[in-house]
Amino acid sequence: MSGGKAASTDRSILDKSGLNNGKLDQSVQSHQPPKQSTEYMDVRSNGPLACPECGSQQLWKDGFRYIRGNGQTQRWLCRACGYRFSEGLEGSKRSERVQNVDRQILNLPDAYTGNRQVCELLTEGSKNLATVDTTQEQQNKAAGATQPDLATTKGLIIQYMAWLEKEGYYKDSCYIKLIKRLVRLGANLLDPESVKQVIARTTWKNSVKMLAIYAYDIMATNILKVQWAPPKYKQEQTLPFVPDEKELDQLIAACKSRRMATFLQTLKETYADPGEVLRLEWKDLSGNIITINNPVKGHNSGQIQISNRLAAMLNNLPKTSTCIFPTRYKSMRACFIQVRKRAAHNLQNPRLLQTALKSFRHWGGSMIAHYTNGNVLTVQKLLRHKSVLNSMKYIHMLNFKDDEFEVTAATDIEEAKKILSAGFDYVTQKDGIMLFRKPKRFKV
Repeated sequence: MSGGKAASTDRSILDKSGLNNGKLDQSVQSHQPPKQSTEYMDVRSNGPLACPECGSQQLWKDGFRYIRGNGQTQRWLCRACGYRFSEGLEGSKRSERVQNVDRQILNLPDAYTGNRQVCELLTEGSKNLATVDTTQEQQNKAAGATQPDLATTKGLIIQYMAWLEKEGYYKDSCYIKLIKRLVRLGANLLDPESVKQVIARTTWKNSVKMLAIYAYDIMATNILKVQWAPPKYKQEQTLPFVPDEKELDQLIAACKSRRMATFLQTLKETYADPGEVLRLEWKDLSGNIITINNPVKGHNSGQIQISNRLAAMLNNLPKTSTCIFPTRYKSMRACFIQVRKRAAHNLQNPRLLQTALKSFRHWGGSMIAHYTNGNVLTVQKLLRHKSVLNSMKYIHMLNFKDDEFEVTAATDIEEAKKILSAGFDYVTQKDGIMLFRKPKRFKV
């Protein structure tokens, strides 16, 4: 650049002697494009072009600004203050050459998109751009904030996981996921009041907030050894969304993946939790019997009979792992969301968007409750609940239409016995003929 000398190689571009109130000194030349003359002439005013912000004439060309219908105009970048502006169009006023863009200072960390560091060989006064405090961080320090660094937070989580494992908690406990979620939301694990504020601001249901309180209470009591007053949330009683059977069949038919279709069909016929199906191994499949030996959420183990169709679908899957579905719940859920969106759009049925993977289990519990005339013990057995209170919500949840039943008739006692043993329910008797019905395509 004319009139200027290149800085020596042993001088840091971020050294205090090379800064001028947060701006690059004219005598310092950073590693930027090659030298070029800064005495650019303004063709409209017959004078040198200068920065409209600080008046400096040390400018760089910074590409072109393309304007619809008016061609292009040169963009300039000021080396002194980092301000970027454009030349005005032909016939426009001199003041119109300034472009309304955000001001950008070149020697601040936010101006750099990479994570590179200043070479240590430049000088002893070099600084790491990643360690320069931003304005917000300086305000937090001034306010006395004690937000732990990333290493401290990771250490707390590792101690938390080790304590849960020592006490016999499941390794994939939801407590660990909730603690990590609180950290991502900005909670300070060292400050119980910060955790309470973050939980209060979330849109979670009260039941999830209660789980988060239980999860952090373990950390506060057993790891941090601090006293705190946990907030009190009352769990709300809500009925789950129960789709129709035809809607579940539509979702299964909309799957383009053979594995995904088999996974959904397994959820439908076993009434199992999605996590339990993902834990199924090939040794748990024996003919038309599936054994659930790895239950979740405190469920009981059990066996259930499946259809020949599902058995064939399972046996056609590749046996490349000990698990039938060698994938994670997160991946399977993401795939299901795409299937749900596609089916809802093609069939113009917005109810499909409300269907979740656990909706298959809710549908099964409701069908069992209706089929057994509200026998809550049967619902508890087939859904493998440990508490009968969890089975009560499925009682009287479904109302069937007339076309959703199979209907048959009997004229004598022997025929009536055979029909009842086939799962039909007695409805009424007319003209000496006994009428029976049962829900279509449903088996207990």
